[in-house]
Amino acid sequence: MALVDLLVDLALVVVAVVALWGGATQFVSGAGRVARRLRVPGLVVGLTVVAFGTSAPEFAVTLDAAVLGRSDISVGNVVGSNVLNLGAVLGGTALLRALPTSRALLRRDATALVGTTVLVFVFLRDLRLARLEGGVLLVLLGLYLAVLVRAGSDRVRADEAERGSFARTDLVRLVGGLALVVAGAHVLVLAATDLARDAGVSEWLIGTTVVAAGTSMPEFATSVAAVRRRRAGLSAGNLVGSCLFNFLGVLGVAAVASPLAVARSAIGSMTWLLGLVVVATALLWSGGVLSRLEGGVLVLVNVLAWTFDVLA
Repeated sequence: MALVDLLVDLALVVVAVVALWGGATQFVSGAGRVARRLRVPGLVVGLTVVAFGTSAPEFAVTLDAAVLGRSDISVGNVVGSNVLNLGAVLGGTALLRALPTSRALLRRDATALVGTTVLVFVFLRDLRLARLEGGVLLVLLGLYLAVLVRAGSDRVRADEAERGSFARTDLVRLVGGLALVVAGAHVLVLAATDLARDAGVSEWLIGTTVVAAGTSMPEFATSVAAVRRRRAGLSAGNLVGSCLFNFLGVLGVAAVASPLAVARSAIGSMTWLLGLVVVATALLWSGGVLSRLEGGVLVLVNVLAWTFDVLA
């Protein structure tokens, strides 16, 4: 019976991930076209629709888990997603094709990510993330977005959203996509909770691995698409920006909605994440390009971080 329950939970995780992925895709497509129909400036579309669209699964899952009192899954999802974004996704993309980096990415985004990761690490030292701390993260997100608007960042231009004429069906895609994301997030949280119980492992481990892998699918798809379209330079910026949005926006909103208490395993995972952020930043700084070899290093660090979580 236990094996049957385990298989059912795994099946529900797969269904939820598909719903999250499909819902986020439809949401971005519909919202982008509706925004252009309303003559919303392209930069604003990029900052909101595109940035939120790729992080919509993390946002929905993290908030849903926080409301349900599953703090380990809530925070673990964000931490695990950032590990995956900088390790498996960024490193794996570099293995496909070397990624050029820009001075703005290094001086602004990568530096901001290092500082934000340190700040979240400090906040979690007492194994809690209070509402006030979540509010601080949201204020910092507002400041970061203001800097991007002022700089007119190429990384968040609207040309990352789907182009095309507006149709009434786009409203259906927007609402339907958002509904899929919300429903998929709820199913994923419940299935992940049951999976942790059936497999006899901690919810933190499930959050940083299974749940994080599922919610990171949009970032992976976006990065691979950018490489295939020979726009590899966008991949690094988008992934670093997604990590920032996960910490400042996703975790900030979740903590404001419900204070989060996490397992002691969070300290070890955050230590690995901080190390990965520093390594990734150093590699991005070296030579103005992330080579295939350096991509392999990031993937290896990701594997080591996962191994630590499993053995912890």
